[in-house]
Amino acid sequence: MRDSTERTVPDVPAEVTSRHGESMDALRALSEITTRLATEHDPEKLLTRALGTLVTLAGADAGVVRVVTADGEHMRLVGALGLPSEVVERERLVPVNCHVCGMAVRDNAVRQVFDLTPCASSTGLSYFEQCRAMAVVPLQYQGKALGAYNLFFSERCEIKEEVALLFRSISEHLGLALENARLTRENMRMTLMNERQLIANEVHDSLAQTLAYINLRLTLLQDALQQADPPAASKYAADVQQAVELAYADLRELLSQFRSRMNPLGLAQALKELADGFYERSGITLEFENRIPGFDLTVDQEVQAYRIVQEALANVARHSGAKHARLIAELRDGRYGFTVEDDGMGFFTIGQSLNSRDEGKRPRQHLGLSIMRERAQQLNGSIEIANLPEGGARVRLTFPERAGGGEAA
Repeated sequence: MRDSTERTVPDVPAEVTSRHGESMDALRALSEITTRLATEHDPEKLLTRALGTLVTLAGADAGVVRVVTADGEHMRLVGALGLPSEVVERERLVPVNCHVCGMAVRDNAVRQVFDLTPCASSTGLSYFEQCRAMAVVPLQYQGKALGAYNLFFSERCEIKEEVALLFRSISEHLGLALENARLTRENMRMTLMNERQLIANEVHDSLAQTLAYINLRLTLLQDALQQADPPAASKYAADVQQAVELAYADLRELLSQFRSRMNPLGLAQALKELADGFYERSGITLEFENRIPGFDLTVDQEVQAYRIVQEALANVARHSGAKHARLIAELRDGRYGFTVEDDGMGFFTIGQSLNSRDEGKRPRQHLGLSIMRERAQQLNGSIEIANLPEGGARVRLTFPERAGGGEAA
C-alpha cells in the first residue's frame, strides 16, 4: 500500500528544463554584474570582467569591449577575450561609425550580422573571414553613446531574444557605471583646479605681497646707501629683516595648512582636534561649542567648512594679539553657522595697504579673507567679518543646510 503523502512528479520536457536553466544563468549573470558595479571602482576593469559573462551567455568564441574616446570620433579597445594578438593590435582604435558597430551604437540596439566581409576588407585580417557571425551590444546612457561589446562566433549562431534583452539590461547598468566614472573624473578635475587656484591666491595674499614689500624696501635701502644716509639705510635694513622674518613665518604657516589633513571621521571630530591643539600652537585658549547633534554634509562641504575655520583660527593666532577665542558650530533656520571670535585688537579698515608695516602693523584683512570668501561661494554661503563692540573680532561662515538654497557670498 502506497503512502498517502507520496505523489508522482510528472516528467518535465527537456525544452522547458533547458529554458529554466538558461533563465537561471541569465539571472546569475545579471546579479554578478550588479554586484561588481558596487565593488569595482575602475570602469574599464568592470567592462573587461563583464566581457567574459557576455561571451559565455551568447555562446561566443571571442569578444572585445570598446569605449568612445573623448573626441567622440573613435572607439578605444579596453578589453579582449579569445582574439589573436594581431587582431587585438589592429583593433585598438576604430572609427565610431564603423559598419555594423556604428549602426548599433547609433540606434542603441543589439545587432547581429552573418557576413563579416566589410570588416575583413577594412582591416585586411583573415580572422574576420573565418567568423560566421558577430553581435554588437551598445553601451549607452540617456541616449549618449559610450561604447560597445563585439561578440564573435566561429559558427552561425543567432542570439535568442531573451539573451538580447538581458544584454540590453546589462549594457544599461554598465553605461551608467561609465557615465558615473566620467562625472567623478570631471568633479575631481574641477576640485583639483579650484584647490590650485585657492593655493595660488593664498600665496599671493601672503608671500607675494611680502616679497613685493621687500623688493621696494631693498630699492630704498640701495638709494640710502648711495646717498650715504646711515639712519635711512639702517631703517630700511630693519624693515627688510622684519619682512623676511614675516615671509618665513607665512611660509611655515602655509606649509602647515597644506599638509594638514582633515580627520576621516568627519567635520565634528576634525574641529575638535583643531580646537584641542590650538593653545599649544598659539598660546591662545580656545573654547569650542558644538551645538549641532549631527552634521548632514557632503564630503566637499565638510572640507570647505573645515578649511575656512582653519584659516580663521590661523588669522587669530598670527595677527589678533588675543588671549581667548571661541569657536561655535550651530544649525539655525536651515543654515549652518561656524563662528570664530577673539578678544584681540580687531580688524583694521578693510582695504588698508600693506605699507601699514611702516608703522610696525600688519592688516589682518588681506590675509586669507579672500580665500575664505571663495570657499564660502562654493558652499553657496557667505562670510561675515566684524569688530566686536567689546573689543576683538568675529569671522562667521553661514551656508544653507541643503545645497542650492541661500545666497552667494
